[in-house]
Amino acid sequence: MTDRLQIAIPLFPKYTALDAVGPYEVLQRIPTFDIVFVGHDRGEVRSENSMIGLTVDATFEEVATPDVVVFPGGVGTRPLEHDARVLDWVRQAHAGSRFTTSVCTGSVVLGAAGLLQGLTATTHWSCYRELAAHGAEPTPTRVVEHLDERIITSAGVSSGIDMALRLVELLADRTAAQAAQLMIEYDPQPPFDCGSVAKADDDVMTRILEYAALRQ
Repeated sequence: MTDRLQIAIPLFPKYTALDAVGPYEVLQRIPTFDIVFVGHDRGEVRSENSMIGLTVDATFEEVATPDVVVFPGGVGTRPLEHDARVLDWVRQAHAGSRFTTSVCTGSVVLGAAGLLQGLTATTHWSCYRELAAHGAEPTPTRVVEHLDERIITSAGVSSGIDMALRLVELLADRTAAQAAQLMIEYDPQPPFDCGSVAKADDDVMTRILEYAALRQ
């Protein structure tokens, strides 16, 4: 594959860092992929806890027709559900994109733009209600593909890496995806098996609620 592809990753205040950086780390391994971070204004944007800052290199209007969109999530997606500038950009970008994709609550923004009406889609397990409010059918599947509609959604945070590897396969080929996986040494062997609600006990869920309350 020799044609260059432009992949736009939006940034906004209070994004989840790995939602953006996870797919970036996969996609930037392919020499013919050009990654650009887009947003309302050029300059640094801080993550949801303000501990990490990434730089917006181009405004939405400057990257109006990317080949691929990877929309990350985070608590900062809530205002974007009503941000006409962002929603118009999503619609325009999707009109000509090869794929429009999301990580975590990035799918809620795609839904707010009208892209997920009547489709199964996924997001972080705590946000199924918000996703359903935009006409999607939430599912706990880690990566949900609608290739005819050129839409792929992925669940919470780490699933964006899985989705990005699948994107590489679709945009290049299987060997390229496997090479990207090996380059980032993505071979998960977590010390715990508690990565979904179905596997979590009451103590874990209580701790999550305690941490959430402390961060408000």
